[in-house]
Amino acid sequence: MKAHRFEFRVAKMAKVLRVSRSGYYAWFKRPKSKYKQANDKLLVEIKRVYEASRKTYGSPRVTKQLQLDGITCGKNRVSKIMKNNHIYSITRRKFKATTNSNHRYPVAENLLNQQFETTCPNKIWLSDITYIPTEEGWLYLACIKDVYDKKIVGWSMDKHMTKELAMNALNMAIMRRNPSFGLIHHSDRGVQYASYDYQRLLKTNGIICSMSRSGNPYDNAPMESFFSILKKELIHHKQYKTRDQAKHDIFDYIETFYNSNRLNSAIGYKTPNQCEKQRLSA
Repeated sequence: MKAHRFEFRVAKMAKVLRVSRSGYYAWFKRPKSKYKQANDKLLVEIKRVYEASRKTYGSPRVTKQLQLDGITCGKNRVSKIMKNNHIYSITRRKFKATTNSNHRYPVAENLLNQQFETTCPNKIWLSDITYIPTEEGWLYLACIKDVYDKKIVGWSMDKHMTKELAMNALNMAIMRRNPSFGLIHHSDRGVQYASYDYQRLLKTNGIICSMSRSGNPYDNAPMESFFSILKKELIHHKQYKTRDQAKHDIFDYIETFYNSNRLNSAIGYKTPNQCEKQRLSA
């Protein structure tokens, strides 16, 4: 009755539902229980965290962020409140491959075999390219991800999917991290990564090349997972008129949100920047 009191007269609803008006008004004026008051306060905090996450957090990450903020709560309680208030994480969509593996360049052996674990940064980097639709045409995004702290250490965007696009992302990662010799760089067999110029850049910096098996996206799953998250949390909810608009949003997402503020469950609900900083100070 309370939910529909602005649509229908209370007297009519009371008659249909066979309850007394006096009983309804007595219930309506009854003060909220302490539990309900506590849930209302928690709902405010849940909405704060949810909005700060750009509406991307589900109940596990919302719960963890609330706990980090010093708020006592459990996952089941947070999940129930979010469900009752129709607060849901933005839904996931499938990732599609982009790079062209049909070429005559040599391909490297798969050195990882889906073993994406390491004990420190700059031991394994993953690389890939995806695309973003705009009214001007496709915008291509190349990224380098560190397996240890999940940070996007290099990225590049352009209207053409060229070896230069991939090399610019790699150069950014090298400048940022200055890795020691022996780092493994893993990618698919795309022509951009197999090109002589890209391979020369790897060798010049003492980086070992590893490539996925043909037609096996699981061989580079963490990198493709990042693109899936990017599209789920940003791209699929935008309609870009220009490539520059898309570039601005993607830069902001990677540097301001993903690397700096988004809690990552794979690294103990820390951000990539926090994980990197903790390792450097250890």
